[in-house]
Amino acid sequence: MRIQDLKPNKKARTTKRRKGRGIGSGLGKTSGKGHKGQQSRSGSKQTPGLEGGQMPIQRRIPKIGFVSLKRVKFNIVNIESLNIFKDETAVTPSLLRMKGLIRKIRCPVKILGNGELKKKLKVSAHAFSESAKSDIEKAGGTVEIIKMQN
Repeated sequence: MRIQDLKPNKKARTTKRRKGRGIGSGLGKTSGKGHKGQQSRSGSKQTPGLEGGQMPIQRRIPKIGFVSLKRVKFNIVNIESLNIFKDETAVTPSLLRMKGLIRKIRCPVKILGNGELKKKLKVSAHAFSESAKSDIEKAGGTVEIIKMQN
């Protein structure tokens, strides 16, 4: 087999339909748009959700739930991932970002207690779970809470 022998599978490529090119093409005269009416005119496009006289689906289905605009989205870090640091390291959000443990430096950091911490660290973050706090202090480290900016 050579490069010049390669070709696409049958029906993988369809030829462009040339509308309005005579009766024999099957799409002549009105170009497949039928006769007169709103849809046959140029620029005709109905708004999404328009269902004639029927009640639109977005009005038939009830509203559910609530999302607070004041909700704070945290960067989550488990204490087991803090084992990559050396003993006595001051762990800050900027250091976590450099190591790739969090994505966005703009979002506050919350430390959760999943896993086991084997290093003595000074951890600074915006929030801690109770289990994370106790595990860090049990390992001989300290916890510092950074005040969140409004």
